[in-house]
Amino acid sequence: MIQPSGRAVAIRAGGTSALVGTVAAVLRSLEVDGVALTEPLPDGEAPRFASGIVLSPWPNRVRDGRWTLDGAQQQLAITEPARGNAIHGLLRYADYEIRARSDEAVLLGAIIPPQAGWPALLDTTVEYRAVPGGLDVRHAATNFGRVATPVAVGAHPFLRLGEAPVEDLVVTVHAEGYLESDERMLPVAERDVAGTAFDLRGGVRVGELVGRLDTAFSRVRHGDDGEVARLEDPASGRRLSLRQDADWRYLQVFAPAAFPRAGGRERPALAIEPMTAPPDALRSGEGLVRLEPGASWSGGWSLRLS
Repeated sequence: MIQPSGRAVAIRAGGTSALVGTVAAVLRSLEVDGVALTEPLPDGEAPRFASGIVLSPWPNRVRDGRWTLDGAQQQLAITEPARGNAIHGLLRYADYEIRARSDEAVLLGAIIPPQAGWPALLDTTVEYRAVPGGLDVRHAATNFGRVATPVAVGAHPFLRLGEAPVEDLVVTVHAEGYLESDERMLPVAERDVAGTAFDLRGGVRVGELVGRLDTAFSRVRHGDDGEVARLEDPASGRRLSLRQDADWRYLQVFAPAAFPRAGGRERPALAIEPMTAPPDALRSGEGLVRLEPGASWSGGWSLRLS
């Protein structure tokens, strides 16, 4: 059966099991010892709210799809027509090839050819590796083109802790800044979180954020283990830790009130999205990696249950 999410690849290690789809390199599910850590993508369905997909070669939005590369104006396709933006990169509907696989890991790859608004030739990969207690994710890009190009990467996991209602969980984000956005969800200013409703450093019940938070956080602080955010269930004591490489300095936190679930039900949900660059980075230059012809970059993030 052909799936909207592509070919399914199952990986496991110890008590960890994950299911990956080849379209958008989507993380379809993740469980540790039977505890679901992400919102699952059922058979026959495409990702909802971009759930679980890879965002490359930029995460989030580009205003009007317009940016400049070495003085040359670029015009990307407008893929968020309601707001007039280009959103979530060029691989959202690409079917990655399976380049390597084992019981514990799968390496997926996709080429981004030169096209309208994107003059570079990039080879991109993402590796999902199941490990005891969680998942390691590694992204990479190599510039095979003739022009230097900026690169940024993100991911879009919706997190949970088993069957606990998401709104009853407590989310903590180790970030000192947030990006104030306009009606098009594009940044207009960076603000300090201190003294605002966006200060999640001390932990906030998700129910207080549902329906009002879709915000990029900056000046992310990494713990000794790389933790930048965590989700906790006060009832069970479970904790899910999101960790990022030191040069991944941004997060998007999104708490929709009506996330589609099996059986047509809708419930609150929470995405915590690791990003190497903020929204509109192709225009601002913030957080971008510049790849010269022949150069490569790699970086990653991980999830751990404790």
